[in-house]
Amino acid sequence: MWLFTPLASAATTSDGPAWTVPIGTIRAVGVGWGVVLGSLPDLLRLAAIPVFGWAAYRDIETRRVPNKTWIPLLALAVVALAWDTAGVLDGGVPGRSADPIADPLFFLQVAISLGVVVPMAYGLWRIGGFGGADAKAFMVVAVLFPIYPTYYLPSAALPLEPSTTGVLSLTILSNTMLAAAVYPLGVAAGNLLRRRFDWAMFLGKPVAVADLPEEYGRLLEDTDGFTRSGLDLDALRMYLQWRGGSIAALRADPETYRDPASLPAEPNPPGDGSFATDGGVPVEDAADQFGTAGAADPWGAERFLDDIDGSAYGTDPETLRAGLELVAEADDVWISPGIPFLVPMFVGLLTAFVYGDVLYTLLGLAGVA
Repeated sequence: MWLFTPLASAATTSDGPAWTVPIGTIRAVGVGWGVVLGSLPDLLRLAAIPVFGWAAYRDIETRRVPNKTWIPLLALAVVALAWDTAGVLDGGVPGRSADPIADPLFFLQVAISLGVVVPMAYGLWRIGGFGGADAKAFMVVAVLFPIYPTYYLPSAALPLEPSTTGVLSLTILSNTMLAAAVYPLGVAAGNLLRRRFDWAMFLGKPVAVADLPEEYGRLLEDTDGFTRSGLDLDALRMYLQWRGGSIAALRADPETYRDPASLPAEPNPPGDGSFATDGGVPVEDAADQFGTAGAADPWGAERFLDDIDGSAYGTDPETLRAGLELVAEADDVWISPGIPFLVPMFVGLLTAFVYGDVLYTLLGLAGVA
């Protein structure tokens, strides 16, 4: 049973004890066995959890999340933050003593969240450390979760172990990084079980070249051997779509594909490199007329990168050529499937809500914090 009351004191009912959580003149009360939640802004913030869960699922399946996903969450974040700010100015927020003077700690925590996490997410996106969806998600997190919420259960309050900074977005960020750090261990364990032994076993998996059109990630090798800067498979799909070709055709006649004179006079739109079945840009009106590139440009790599609108995931002509040479010659290649980063972010978010700051706890155990 749920009750919402303007009273400021705890209550006892026939169903058992109840907690009350003050914010302004609103209280959220859980009775008996029911979960007792906190302030109404924090209730609103719970709506973000299933959205982040859906985004994590999309990231696994397609490595893409629509931009429109973040718009309602950002609106929710602004409303919740404005509500919390009004509560502070009106005399206090949950977990703080009521004071007619605005709480400076609250504003400091908000400033840290917006002033550190947002620029950090943008900077990591600019240097290629984050994908676009990852950066947008963390920017939303910075606005939506600047301070720790408090959710009351009959016998405990969540999160169990908040950090001393009180900035939830930083906790979500550190939890996410810890969750992401487990990924290479899982990849290595899978390769060990399958008896795949190679320098790349901690980073990726071997796949048949014929299956590359249905894989996400990056090549971990080129014709010279292991590399951490191999061709992005999205860029490979963009290239093949641009020239109206396929992996099978390239492997069947690599000399023709290598000759820049075989480039189409009117290339196709390259799309975004995603699968045609997962919401990516399909090939339409494929060009099959061939013209001349007019320059010595193996595989037409330079022309492709000059012709497309935008960047092919940071690919340069040399990387594209090296990847195409490998794909033309090898039957199996090692690829790094990459971390669908919204998955560890979702894990980090859930952990932050339930437990709190894992890194802070680990530092405490190590005697650092």
